[in-house]
Amino acid sequence: MLRHINNVSYVDYLQEARIDMFTAHPEFRGGEDLGEGVVVVGHQLDFLAPLSFRSRPVTVDSWITQIRAASFTMAYEVYDEAPTEDDGAVRRVYLRASSVLTPYVFGSERPRRISEVEREVLSRYLEPADERRPVPDKGGARHVYPLHVRWSDVDAYRHVNNVKYIEYFQEARVRYQMQMHHKGDDFGSFVIARMDVDYRRPIMFRREPYDVRSWISDVGRRSFVVAAEIRDPLSGDDGPGELLATSRVVAVGFDPETQRSVEFTADHRARLLAELTGG
Repeated sequence: MLRHINNVSYVDYLQEARIDMFTAHPEFRGGEDLGEGVVVVGHQLDFLAPLSFRSRPVTVDSWITQIRAASFTMAYEVYDEAPTEDDGAVRRVYLRASSVLTPYVFGSERPRRISEVEREVLSRYLEPADERRPVPDKGGARHVYPLHVRWSDVDAYRHVNNVKYIEYFQEARVRYQMQMHHKGDDFGSFVIARMDVDYRRPIMFRREPYDVRSWISDVGRRSFVVAAEIRDPLSGDDGPGELLATSRVVAVGFDPETQRSVEFTADHRARLLAELTGG
């Protein structure tokens, strides 16, 4: 609606860059299993500037920030280097992100340890980074969205692709926001500034829906946090069901005319606070 690249598409860009790093470079031949048997454990995404549709490409840098026994962390930067009259080039960064990944044996549906060959290859791209504080998620479900998995959402391993989870959370968040809007409210626009997603269990294709449970976990003058979780209501008779994934999103009030962040109107903030307090 704001003519920006959607936040889901950024995660698709990161996936393309990650697969390219694993499969296209000759130095990764010794660890080629990484390109065929890796699952995403979590994403941390910081959206720094809007990116609009255009014909020329944007650049994605990828590197490794941490290597553990059975997982590793990959960092990314989506950016442009545009020439200027002053110093030759200024980097405009649209997104900084990281992903925790683990090698996975799909036949047994279990993670495995990183081999010595894989560790050596990953170490060539190692550049340690500071840890980022997670987005808060206090509170409990205020909105339940029935999620139907589409056949096209499933990847070659019969799991729902990690990018699709981001889309599911977006679908639920949009429906939740629609529920909050009442006739006469001054409910302004907003953009996504930060997002954390943790993957707990694979989601499989089936006819019965899963549940996306969402709530407001924090409200400020210019931003609010939407927390959400995907659960399997068929996994047990009692309670909300097995936890499959979680998400925390920071949304910021936005003025489409100035393309800058703004404080929420009184009506908008009151509606958010009502959800936060359970009013």
